[in-house]
Amino acid sequence: MSSPAERYAAARRRAAQASQFPALDEFALDLGFDLDDFQREACQALERGSGVLVCAPTGAGKTVVGEFAVHLALRGTPGQPAEGTRRKCFYTTPIKALSNQKYHDLVDRYGAEQVGLLTGDNAINGDAPVVVMTTEVLRNMLYAGSATLEGLAYVVMDEVHYLADRFRGGVWEEVIIHLPASVTLVSLSATVSNAEEFADWLVTVRGETAVVVSEHRPVPLWQHMLVGKRMFDLFHDADAARKHDVHPELLRYTRDTMRRLELGEGRSAGPGGGRRGPRWRGPMRPDIVDRLDREGLLPAILFIFSRAGCDAAVQQCLAAGLRLTSPEERAEIRRVVESRVTAIPGEDLSVLGYWEWLDGLERGLAAHHAGMLPAFKEVVEELFVRGLVKAVFATETLALGINMPARCVVLERLVKYNGEAHVDLTPGEYTQLTGRAGRRGIDVEGHAVVVWSPETDPRHVAGLASTRTYPLRSSFRPSYNMAVNLVGTVGAEPARALLESSFAQFQADRSVVGLARQVQRNTETIEAYGADAACHHGDFDEYFALRVAIADRERALARQGQSQRKAAAVASLERLRVGDVIRVPSGRRAGLAVVLDPATGGFGEPRPLVLTQDRWAGRVSPGDFTTPAEVLARIRVPKHFNHRSPAARRDLAAEVSGTGLDRHGGRRGRSRQAVGEDHRLSQLRAELRRHPCHACPDREEHARWAERRRRLERDTEELRQRVAGRTGSLARTFDRIVALLTARGYLAPDGAVTDAGRMLGRIWTEADLLVAECLRRGVWDGLSPAELAAAVSVVVFEARRDVDERASLPRGGVSEAVDATLKLWSEIEADEASRGLAVTREPDLGFAWPIYRWARGEALAKVLASGHEIDGEMPAGDFVRWARQVVDLLGQLADSGGASAELRSTARQAIGAVNRGVLAYHAAA
Repeated sequence: MSSPAERYAAARRRAAQASQFPALDEFALDLGFDLDDFQREACQALERGSGVLVCAPTGAGKTVVGEFAVHLALRGTPGQPAEGTRRKCFYTTPIKALSNQKYHDLVDRYGAEQVGLLTGDNAINGDAPVVVMTTEVLRNMLYAGSATLEGLAYVVMDEVHYLADRFRGGVWEEVIIHLPASVTLVSLSATVSNAEEFADWLVTVRGETAVVVSEHRPVPLWQHMLVGKRMFDLFHDADAARKHDVHPELLRYTRDTMRRLELGEGRSAGPGGGRRGPRWRGPMRPDIVDRLDREGLLPAILFIFSRAGCDAAVQQCLAAGLRLTSPEERAEIRRVVESRVTAIPGEDLSVLGYWEWLDGLERGLAAHHAGMLPAFKEVVEELFVRGLVKAVFATETLALGINMPARCVVLERLVKYNGEAHVDLTPGEYTQLTGRAGRRGIDVEGHAVVVWSPETDPRHVAGLASTRTYPLRSSFRPSYNMAVNLVGTVGAEPARALLESSFAQFQADRSVVGLARQVQRNTETIEAYGADAACHHGDFDEYFALRVAIADRERALARQGQSQRKAAAVASLERLRVGDVIRVPSGRRAGLAVVLDPATGGFGEPRPLVLTQDRWAGRVSPGDFTTPAEVLARIRVPKHFNHRSPAARRDLAAEVSGTGLDRHGGRRGRSRQAVGEDHRLSQLRAELRRHPCHACPDREEHARWAERRRRLERDTEELRQRVAGRTGSLARTFDRIVALLTARGYLAPDGAVTDAGRMLGRIWTEADLLVAECLRRGVWDGLSPAELAAAVSVVVFEARRDVDERASLPRGGVSEAVDATLKLWSEIEADEASRGLAVTREPDLGFAWPIYRWARGEALAKVLASGHEIDGEMPAGDFVRWARQVVDLLGQLADSGGASAELRSTARQAIGAVNRGVLAYHAAA
């Protein structure tokens, strides 16, 4: 208990702060809780007029700082001010779900007339003093010079660490660079390890910016490992966590478990048994949920990095008879669900697995992943936040989404598929996933549980849990749309300067400083090596250059001889016929063999099928022949010879042996003629012997120093090239893009933006140039609404995994339009490749049939079954997501000045045809 004097001093400090920061004092009174130190520090910086960057863990309450910016904007307009004096605040978020959530939060606090919402789907009260929007909407406003920007005083960028996102990250940098200097920027980020670097960049482009970093979690997080049926603490105490010291009991138990597994494997591999022993079977998913329930750790999010795995987990829990809800909770769940799905047609609900989904929800269980219908995902989120759903099996996309905290987070594995390969979780990803554990104001502590398997080392988990290395890396790069907008807004030269002020160039330039220092150190070392290599007999550099030239020539001749030998082997294998007896000179199959199938006429190297005298049948390649294959004899091979029959192989192998030929022949050594008789090599060797340094007794010592210097010179040259590549790299890319756009008529030779360029500047999609070319060439003219939806889908859709065969297309107009689109893409790709630009992604035909059928009014079941998927039908969530993107592009076509009146009308009709059923619900939501 503090003394009266201490309480009096604290009251004096609060009073002084209130007089110094009156707006913060007003704001804090309405909150209903005390501000944390980092929140107070950031809000004070804002009230002083400084920009601010706040980095704090998930759930720490960063958004309070953003809400204070809203308060400051509205405070400047007491009552109903005159239109010209009012100040505005824009609150930007990376995804529509977050925008919707923040909009409702602000409406609850300030009233619907003070708050607006602008996303790709919704426009509500866009002229309000406070507008919540996605970052792309603000970027588009800045390029269009929108009147809505008038009076803008504050911009809050929530989840600003999204600028590392490789697809959309550049938008954040565009906004930060282009915002008027009068706007105060509030950047809210997850904990990143290079916050100071990011803040230094913000200072260079935005002026004064305070950095407030908090590592403190408001709800402490306890880390555990579940090994079989036993739960262990990962660390003994907080001190051990700081030192990464794993709990000794956990280490001992996992080592014993591994030893038992290895002993079991050794016993099981009996005579002739190549099978591994008993595989480790971790705890079943229903058992994990049941265990969490018994220990009072629900609600929980169980991260499983697979959509199918999430759905299977719910089914496994249902099959095990788990029920986590009371009768009252079940009734409330059913009421919420039925009120949310009334707009979805009944026949679609059965296709979407509605009844199984509802059964899981009523028992307190649900999956959450991108393959689910968005309406279903939103219901799961609402029920989980209200504590009605107790266990959610989710992919990592949930960690990037809306506010959905839990008491406990479980990680089933520490490996995930990133679209190309299975990769380990990074410390940043681990922190983000486990950051969901612990609900502020509800839980005293949060819990993170990693399920142990033989591949999981507790010390590796300790490293992940204790490391805060999550550096922010820029993903910014100039695009065609950005180039025409920049040139149109500020001109070509100022546009280059703007690009050079990006965070991407800032990071590249900083890395150049370290590289340049290394080049300087290397140059000094090279001079020192040069002194050690000096020879008093003559110019050792000249002598060493001869030695290098001789080594290079010998290597070139060896390569030439090797390629000639391979070419001769290929030619000899191509001439073989059935029944030819040859000798395989080396390798495991060395010896006599008879040709069963010459395998000529195909693509690639010849690989004839042969049978050796050891009764092995298989294909041989040119790599098995160090010398050309020579036909030594011929024997008759039966017409329908079956090389899979042991008896047939035995009989024919006996015939091969019966030829009497020597199995190995007279093994000839490789000819050294090529090296020995080369005229240029002889000349170089003669020059070397005549050189004065050849007689130096220390020549080998000098040569060693010269070799070190040569290697260092080569490494230094590589470093210099990297420095040159990074310095001004974005500006060089921009120049190439401008040159391509000028050649194609989007920019005039004098740098002015043409009509075509203005059209391109209003196309917001990854394949912006391809869409503009399709419009200019009239590729989509004359199509019906359903055909147009299918034709434009190929430029937005991207399959989750590569499929080998080309997807089929509806006949007629769609097929012709897609062929024309592919032709235009190949022209653009060739142009980009010749200029050293990153090439536009190839159109993907996999969504054409589903969207075509949907736009024609066909049933959802038939539509999902027509997807070009590797593993069956297209998930409903994917269908809705891609259909929304098609609608977004159709909307751009409907408003495009570069499209014909007929095409604009067709695009509007296509939007109407697509926005039905599950899409109509999604649009309304």
